[in-house]
Amino acid sequence: MTVSTNAVSAPAQDAHISLRQVTKSFRGGRDQILKGVNIDFPRGKLTYILGSSGAGKSVTLKHILGLIRPDSGTVEVAGRDLSKLSNRQLVEHRQLFGMLFQNSALFDDITVFENVAFPLREHTRLPESAIEEKVVAALRSLGMQGGYDKFPNELSGGMRKRVGLARAIIREPQILLYDEPTTGLDPVTRTTVDELIEELKSRLHLTSLVISHDIPSALLLADRIAFLHQGQIVFWGEPDEFRRAEHPAIRAFLDAELRTLHALRPLEPR
Repeated sequence: MTVSTNAVSAPAQDAHISLRQVTKSFRGGRDQILKGVNIDFPRGKLTYILGSSGAGKSVTLKHILGLIRPDSGTVEVAGRDLSKLSNRQLVEHRQLFGMLFQNSALFDDITVFENVAFPLREHTRLPESAIEEKVVAALRSLGMQGGYDKFPNELSGGMRKRVGLARAIIREPQILLYDEPTTGLDPVTRTTVDELIEELKSRLHLTSLVISHDIPSALLLADRIAFLHQGQIVFWGEPDEFRRAEHPAIRAFLDAELRTLHALRPLEPR
């Protein structure tokens, strides 16, 4: 389903996050990044936000987190208009989220265990026994049965992603955000990360947003796909609808992916 920039994308009662006519410019208005974004992210669903570099994906994510405010329009999360929240309330608002960063953003000088425990120690008053129980449970749920005393630089890329995800879910967030989770990964690690995203989707049923360029992962995992082009949402729908979308920017994205896959096909034996 291709949508116009004036359309919304889910019944209001199903939306966990809603952006209405959101605009954002930088450098005194010379660089307009978002140009009237309208989109709803449905509760409990996994939505991929695709688009070229500079399309506004990360800026959209920062609005949802309340890290920046729109020049115009509204951003609502869990029924609250972020423009009406104080700075202190915005800090509290961010506790709704867990986030996996592109590079996992682990602290290099503390262990796996301490990395995952960090949000609990910063934001709760749980006793150490409860923290240990939660940390071990989170790591085990993501396939790490040991090695909690290792440092991040001793881990493989896939293991670092597991630790990052354990930290993201340790406080039982309502919304899980992924910022380019597979960018720069080798094919094996990328498959591992896809499997982790799929597992958390089926197990936790969180509202999840993935900022990505990874079309194969989006087509495989997403409940919905949004496509951001030149600061506007030009498509929102299911993966099968995305495959058939006729917007030129989407066709260019899909055609480039097909050319890549064709180039990687093994040569036919002579």
